[in-house]
Amino acid sequence: MPLSETIRTIRLAMKSLLLHKLRSGLTMLGIVFGVFSVIAMLAIGEGASNQGQQQVLALGATNIIIVTVKPPADSQSSGGGSRGGGGRGFVVPQYGLLRTDYDLLTKTLSTITGAVRMREIPSEARYLQRTINARLVGSTTEYLDMNHLAVLRGRFLSDEDEAEVANVAVLGAETASTLFPFEDPIGQSILVRNARYMVVGVMRSRTSSAAIGGSMSGQEFNKDIYIPLSTFRSRIGDTIFTRVSGTFSAEQVELNQITLKVKNREDVVPTSEVVKESLKRSHAGKPDYDVIVPLELLRQADQIRQIFNIVLGSIAAISLVVGGIGIMNIMLATVTERTREIGIRRALGARQRDIINQFLTETIVLSGSGGVIGILMGLATPLAFFGIKHIVHNYVLDRSSGESPMAKIFTDMEPQVALWSLPVAFGISVTIGIIFGIYPARSAARMDPIEALRHE
Repeated sequence: MPLSETIRTIRLAMKSLLLHKLRSGLTMLGIVFGVFSVIAMLAIGEGASNQGQQQVLALGATNIIIVTVKPPADSQSSGGGSRGGGGRGFVVPQYGLLRTDYDLLTKTLSTITGAVRMREIPSEARYLQRTINARLVGSTTEYLDMNHLAVLRGRFLSDEDEAEVANVAVLGAETASTLFPFEDPIGQSILVRNARYMVVGVMRSRTSSAAIGGSMSGQEFNKDIYIPLSTFRSRIGDTIFTRVSGTFSAEQVELNQITLKVKNREDVVPTSEVVKESLKRSHAGKPDYDVIVPLELLRQADQIRQIFNIVLGSIAAISLVVGGIGIMNIMLATVTERTREIGIRRALGARQRDIINQFLTETIVLSGSGGVIGILMGLATPLAFFGIKHIVHNYVLDRSSGESPMAKIFTDMEPQVALWSLPVAFGISVTIGIIFGIYPARSAARMDPIEALRHE
C-alpha cells in the first residue's frame, strides 16, 4: 500500500473513532490496563527477584562453605560400664573436616582471598545463678567479617587471643542479655564446661540465618559464645564426651566448618569442583563432609524469577485477551452501524481489500493507542509503588503494634521495570488488535453491496 494511501487510511480510522469518543475510550481501557498489568507485574517480579538475590549476596554468594556431616554408617557406640580395662568400653567415631584439610585448601587454591575455620558444640553457660543453653564457637578474628556480624560493645576475638590461647569470650546478643540482665558483661567471667572465660565483647543482635543447602541448618547467632579456636582445642579438645542416664557417648571432630571466600563470582563453581576433588581424595571417598555453594542459590533464584515472570505475564496477558474481545465486540457493532457506508464505498469501486484495511486500521489504532498509554502507566509503577509504601509505612505500620514479616518484605521491595517488557507488551497489544479485528473487517468486506445500500 502506498504511503499516501496508508496515511489517508489512518486519518479516516482516527476520524471514525473520534465520532464515538466515549465508546472508543472505554474499549481502549481493556488494552490500557492489560499492557499496564503486564509491565507492572513483571516489574514487581523483577524487584522481588533482585531482593532475593541481594539477600543471597549478603549471605556470601562468593563463599564456598564446607561442613562436617556425620555419615549414616558412623553412629555413636555406648556402654554402661567404665572405659578401658575389663569394662565393655566403646569406640569413639571420628569423622568430619580435618585441620590438614584447611591447610591443604588454603595453600593450594589461588582463587581464594580468605578462609575461616570453626568448631562448635552446644554448651551451657553460667554466670552466678543464671544459665543459658548456647552454642560455643571456636574460631578466629576472620569469622566476624565472613558472617557479616557486628560488635555492639567491646571487641571481637583478635590474633593475639589466638596466639596466646587466651581464655576470653564474646557473647551473642541474647546470651549477654540472659546472663547479664543488669550488669555490664565486659570484664566479667562466665563458666562454660568447667572453664572460666572473661567477656571482652558483646555482639549486635542479628536475625537468624535460613538454612543453606540440604546439609546446613539455620544458625541462631544471638545465642553464640565465641572463643579462640586454639583455646577451644586446648580446653575442650577434639573428642567430646557426653553422659545421659548412665550411658556414655562420644565423637571426635576436628573442625565443623571451613568457609572459603573466592575473589570472583566466576571462579566460585570451578573452585568448588577443585575443593570436592581434593577432599574426595583426602577423605578416601568417606561421605563425612558436604560442599555448599551459595552461588547456586542465585541461579535457582534466577530460574524462579523466570518462572515468576512467566506466571505473572500470563495472568496479565489474560486481561489483554479480554481487551481484545472488547475490541472485536465494538468493531462488530461498528460494522453493523456502518453497513450503508460500506455499501456506498463498494458501489463507488472500493475493493474488499480496501474495506478490510479500513476496519483493520481502526483496530490497530485503537489497540496501539491503548498500548502507548499502558506503557506510560507501566513506567510510573515504581513511583506509584513508592507512594503506596509511604502510605503503608506512615499510616498502617506506625499504628500497628509491630511490623509483620510480610509487611517488611513489601516495604523493602523496589519494583524494577524490565525494559524488554515495554516492546513486548506493546507488540502483544497490537497483535491482539490485529487478531480480534480480522473477523469484523472480513465481515464488513464480504457484505453484498446491494443489500448494504438497502440498509437503513
